[in-house]
Amino acid sequence: MNLIFLGPPGVGKGTQALQVAAYAKLAHVATGDILRAAVKAGTKTGLEARSYMDSGRLVPDEVVNRLVRERLEEKDTQGGVLFDGYPRTPAQAQSLDAALRELGRKISGVFDFQAPDAVLVERISGRRTCGKCQKAYHVKFAPSKAGESCETCGGALVQRSDDKPETVQKRLDVYRKDTAGVGDHYRKAGVYQAIAADGPIGAITEDVLARVKRLA
Repeated sequence: MNLIFLGPPGVGKGTQALQVAAYAKLAHVATGDILRAAVKAGTKTGLEARSYMDSGRLVPDEVVNRLVRERLEEKDTQGGVLFDGYPRTPAQAQSLDAALRELGRKISGVFDFQAPDAVLVERISGRRTCGKCQKAYHVKFAPSKAGESCETCGGALVQRSDDKPETVQKRLDVYRKDTAGVGDHYRKAGVYQAIAADGPIGAITEDVLARVKRLA
């Protein structure tokens, strides 16, 4: 089984991906992870990716696609893969299709996690992190018992600059611009499913696992 989890920042697809990958015994493949791993390992493609990252440029599709293709050569992916946040563009989707065909595999299901922008902005902009111990909080969903301080070490809680509401909205707009057409690509293939992701985490997990079981 090979699955794709799509969704904008703050929608919770990463949380769901970890649980589903563990349940279905799938290799969890996220582009951020494979970029960091390739850079750390000093592979040819990793060094190429690092040259873009070090200069503050986006790593181009061609390099990301090559990293994904190389990841699919690894033994732990033979039993199935859960792609977390990839493909992000129609070009990446086409590249993934081609790579899987070469390996005699195909996508079993694409789950697109969706929630209103207001919900996503609230989730992300409410995040706070302790400046000393890095413990994470949320002003609404997981507040510190010590108010504006960390309940563990007493450090001041801070908000990341890219978690401010106006910045979050820009991130959502960029995501939608980049991913336009990806959903349609997989609808045509008959493997696309939209997931309502604005409810309780447990209920979303139950819904997703039920869908995965039907695909198995």
